[in-house]
Formats: sequence, structure tokens, C-alpha cells
Amino acid sequence: MKNSLHWFRNDLRVADNASLSAACKGERVLAVYCFDPRNFENDPYGFPRTGKFRAQFLLETVTALKQALSALGIPLFISLDLPENTIPNLVKRFGVTEIHTQKEWTRDERVVAQTLLKALPENVRVFGHYDQFLFHPRDIPFSDFSQIPEVFTRFRKACEKTVPVRACLPVPEKRHESEWVAPEGEIPTLKQLGLEPGPNDPRSAFPFQGGSREGLHRVTSYFWEQDRLRYYKKTRNGLLGTAYSSKFSPWLANGSLSARTIYHQVRLYEKEVIKNQDTYWMIFELIWRDYFKYVSLKHGDLIFHPGGIRHSSWNKDCSPALLDQWISGQTTNDFINANMKEIAQTGWMSNRGRQNAASYWTHHLKQDWRVGAAYFESVLLDYDVHSNWGNWMYNSGVGNDPRDRIFNPDLQAKRYDPQGHYRRLWLEPTLF
Repeated sequence: MKNSLHWFRNDLRVADNASLSAACKGERVLAVYCFDPRNFENDPYGFPRTGKFRAQFLLETVTALKQALSALGIPLFISLDLPENTIPNLVKRFGVTEIHTQKEWTRDERVVAQTLLKALPENVRVFGHYDQFLFHPRDIPFSDFSQIPEVFTRFRKACEKTVPVRACLPVPEKRHESEWVAPEGEIPTLKQLGLEPGPNDPRSAFPFQGGSREGLHRVTSYFWEQDRLRYYKKTRNGLLGTAYSSKFSPWLANGSLSARTIYHQVRLYEKEVIKNQDTYWMIFELIWRDYFKYVSLKHGDLIFHPGGIRHSSWNKDCSPALLDQWISGQTTNDFINANMKEIAQTGWMSNRGRQNAASYWTHHLKQDWRVGAAYFESVLLDYDVHSNWGNWMYNSGVGNDPRDRIFNPDLQAKRYDPQGHYRRLWLEPTLF
């Protein structure tokens, strides 16, 4: 009897999940999610790798995933141990012959997978599935990853008109052998992960919960109920409230929504409502997300090096005093301060804010870009290793920006917060 195991990583959904669908071809299937303790330790810069905001979102997501899998008759094992300890034990106990998982390739994820492989019996086959893309790696017009262009526009033009986006996979059918094994393990609390919970800030632009159902509800609400997609390009650089941008990124980051799901909803909207620059721009942003994944596939660990993918000379210094001022929102610039207070209090920051905060840290304060990227990794709700480190390289002049732009935060504030409403919200909360 072929028993399959699906190892959930950043693909926390049951719909449109190639790895889970492949595992379900086995006669019996079980699943596992590991709250890897390494992900909650401090990084070399002293930041928790996963802060309380993303951790809470993750707990909500895994809770929803467990319920969805239970409805399919698939037991989900929850572990607070290392995958290389947990998974071999499950393989031995339940006679697992195949393991399916979403393929990851960045440094830490790759090391975990390699360590796991060494701990498995030789007769167990492991299948990694590329499943976090809009454009599947087998479909893009490049012979290998070394051919990925260094400039986004070339990548976009090569793909957007010629590469088909694959159809979404259905939810696997309900299993009939659901009682063959009972799931084990409780979903931990924030305190068990070493994090202190705190009250939700009512000013947050992201008051949403984790889980696929919540992500799909946001798509339905933003596209169909509020009809915000028709204005997306015009509002996406906003700063205040829940409606200025889609806010899909936290669900995309942990894989509770797939990029394909959003893409096909956009195409349906274009067919049934309107097709314009704004609907195109939503797809444009999904292509950007893909691009940073392909950049990390091409360049590997260079995305974490001080000189980035350009091998640039870079100041590796980091002043503790300047870092504290930047993080706490005590710099000499009120626009930067407002954005930094928002991310510290909520785990969220607008796209416009992120570009300005990164540019200010690296170009105005002239500090090590990797420290800023590590801080964002810790606090962001929607941290994605490819987008975070790719964007930080881009904004720091060591990545894929051919123009080496430096943002002027005063001019940016005049353009995007002309009346000062955003800055007053975060710098003078007693007024609200």
C-alpha cells in the first residue's frame, strides 16, 4: 500500500496545491506542518526571525488549514520540532513511501531540506514541486535560470504575452480512509513560540485574519463587492485604510492563496465587469512577485550578500543609535517616522512606505541594507524571502534597479500625504 506524506511549508492551502494533489494520488495520505524552532530564534542581527504579527497570522492560517484537511479526511500532524526529526519518525511509524512538498531553494530552506534527505531511508522518494509561481518554470521562455534577465521589463515582456498561466487545481476529493490514523499535536500559542501577544492596533490597515477562506473572502470583497479592482492602479500607492491596495500579500506569502487564483479572478473580472489599466496592474504586480523568485533562483545566496547580485562594494557598518532611531520612528524625517511606527505597531507598511524606509536607511543614513532587510523579515506580516530581499537589494542599489533611484521622503510626503493625515495618525495618535 502506497502511503504518501505532504510536508506543508509555504503552501498552506488545499485548493490549487500541486504538491498536495500529487500526495493524494497515494492510497493513503497524511500531512505535517512543523513550527520549526529555528524560525523563531534571533537572527545574527538580534531580531526574531518571525515576529509576533506574522506568527499570529501563521497560527490562524494553520488552524484553518487543519480544519480544511479534516473535512477532506486528511490528518494533519503538528510538530514543534525540527522537520528532520519529525518527518523521519512519521515515515517509520506509518510506512510512508513518498513525500511531496513545495520546492524551496533559498539558503535556510535548502539546508533544512538537505538535512531531512540525509535522515530519510533510501527507499523513500521525495518530490519537490515548483508551486509558488504565476508563470511555472517549465513554461517560461528561458532555457535555464541563468538566462533570467537582470531587468524586470525584459522578463515581463518575454512572459506576459506568451506564457500561459496554468489553470487552478481543484480541492482534492474527500478521502474514505480518514480513520486510518488520528492527527497528533496541538497548534501552539504565541507564548509557546517565545513571543508576547499584544493588543490589536485599531489604526491598522490590515485588520484581517489568516487562512485560505479569509484570503478568498478578501479577493471576493476587494474585486466583486467593493469593486476596488477597477481603480487599483490609481489607489495602490495610498497610505491609509484597508481599501487603498489589495492587501493580498500576507496570504500569498504563506501560500494560503496562490498567485494563479488571483490571476484567474482578475481575468474573470475583466470578462464580466471591465478591463482597463487597473486590472492589468494587478497582474503586473503578480509578475513582479514572480520576478524576484526567479532572481533568487538565478543568483542563489547572493541575495543575502552585502554586495547583492551586483557584487557591489558596500558599507557593512550599522550604528546601534541610528538603528534604534530608525526602528522607533525617531529620525529627523516625519514621513519615515510615521511609516516605521506603523510597521512596529501593526506589522504592516504600504508599498510606498517600504520603498521610502529602505531608501532612507541605506542612502540617507548610509547603513547596511541587510540589517534593514532583516528587521523587515522579523516584523512584516507578509514577509516573503524573495520579495523582501529582492526589494531591499533593488532599493539599495545592489539589485535589479538599472536606475539606482534614491527617494526624497519630503517630496514623497508632499505627493502621497499632502494634507498630513497619515503622519498625524501615527505621530499624533491622541488627535484621533
